[in-house]
Amino acid sequence: MTSNLKYQKDYTTFQDSYQLVLPLNLDGLIPEDDSVRLLSHVLEGLDYTELYKAYSSKGRKPALEPITMFKILVYAYSQNIYSSRGIEKACRRDINFRWLLGGADAPDHSTIDRFRQRYAISAVETLFYQFVNLLHGTGEIRYENVFIDGTKIEANANRYSFVWKKTIMKNEAKMHIKVQELIQMINTDYVQSFSFSADNAFTDITSVVTFLDQKCRTEKIEFVYGSGKRPKHLQKQYEQMKEYQDRQKKYDLSKQTFQGRNSYSRTDNDATFMHMKEGHMRNGQLKPGYNLQIGVEAEYITGVGVFSERNDLNTLKPMLQHMEEMSGHRYRNVIADSGYESEEGYLYLEEKGQTAYIKPQTYEKWKKRSFKNDISKRENMSYDPIKDQYTCHNGQKLTYQYTGHRKSASGYVSDVSYYKCQDCTGCTFKEKCTKSQGNRKLQVSKLFIAKRQVSYENIISEKGTELRMNRSIQVEGAFGVLKNDYKYNRFLTRGKTSVKTEFLFLVFGYDINKLHAKIQNGRLGHQLHPLKETA
Repeated sequence: MTSNLKYQKDYTTFQDSYQLVLPLNLDGLIPEDDSVRLLSHVLEGLDYTELYKAYSSKGRKPALEPITMFKILVYAYSQNIYSSRGIEKACRRDINFRWLLGGADAPDHSTIDRFRQRYAISAVETLFYQFVNLLHGTGEIRYENVFIDGTKIEANANRYSFVWKKTIMKNEAKMHIKVQELIQMINTDYVQSFSFSADNAFTDITSVVTFLDQKCRTEKIEFVYGSGKRPKHLQKQYEQMKEYQDRQKKYDLSKQTFQGRNSYSRTDNDATFMHMKEGHMRNGQLKPGYNLQIGVEAEYITGVGVFSERNDLNTLKPMLQHMEEMSGHRYRNVIADSGYESEEGYLYLEEKGQTAYIKPQTYEKWKKRSFKNDISKRENMSYDPIKDQYTCHNGQKLTYQYTGHRKSASGYVSDVSYYKCQDCTGCTFKEKCTKSQGNRKLQVSKLFIAKRQVSYENIISEKGTELRMNRSIQVEGAFGVLKNDYKYNRFLTRGKTSVKTEFLFLVFGYDINKLHAKIQNGRLGHQLHPLKETA
């Protein structure tokens, strides 16, 4: 049986009685309390000068207004739609996206991706902090209490593309031994005086390669390859040294890429291999990822930082500096977990006039009976500030010896006081006090201890208890929403700059959803969750 049906691109021709259905105005189909209306209103009031600067004044005008495209992307991230193809599909089918387009044609996935990675990359952070200041202008945030925390999210990189610093250094050292042997042979064979230094390896190797190359040309050496061919001695030396030159170039490039890290990914050089809490194999396997830091106030994310460091210790200072620079405001109180505690961090907050509510790393241990009964701990020794000496459990004095210096990974140098016991001979408590063969020694950073004590007293106060409780609710809750409700566990783009742009779109959408929820639930102006009253 044959059919007379002819397929065409326009499927409306299949309907015999196709009729346009009213209303044409999509505004009547969007609920009055829909978050897309709030998003459009809020984003309309921002200054898009930086975004328009990203476009060239020459050439064709963008197919879609940059402001409209920005709205589309922020709304897509607020609705858990992240891929460019998913956003394109939503623009064609979803009535809210059609409303944002305002009658314009839906952009294709390449246009969306190009906007996200080329044009928005220079403007999205400025627009985000404009929105944060807008929240400040309406009284939603006060720049009073900032809750800091971090999490790790997997990079868009091959999980087995790791480059380890120890491996690079080990292989380079082995190669340098072979290079020295070959250079010594070349000096003997051709009466030369080439030298080699590990600090200037590439330049030294290059000078030898240049010499061998010129000698091959002078002697008109014909290079031969393949089975049955016997390359001359000079050809072998040149090719071997050329291989060392190429390897040294790769080693130097890898050492520049590390930038203080112990690893990076070949498919995303900015990504570092880290332990992730979440994983499909649940075996703690190292994966390439980024350390994301956020600052939260009144449940809104008010600051964002993307770092390649595996821990949070050295992220606090640059994070706060960047937030202040971008927003133009400084927070009064900084609340963070024990992973952020450092002498450098305490001094920075004191210098800026900010109050530290940072939990000491030993806070939980101090509560335990086993810690209080541990005679080896400095905290359990009595200290005489006048004589500057400690007294151990056996009554022996640990006297001051000298002051040394300790340099952190960030370059900060702290003063460390060294103490030594006069005589531990025959002490019945020595096994419990120290594992050292000689007399007991003690290293103390007096400044750090003093600043830690101030922060400790802050967090155990009534206000500090309330702030610590809110830190676990607000900032950890924000990460919980982003990773579980928004299903955001892996980046789509590569490189720290692109990753930060992507994450800013996500938190932009999160904040607008949070503002929408507060408006609808009558919680505007709500800053802190109160402590529960105990009976």
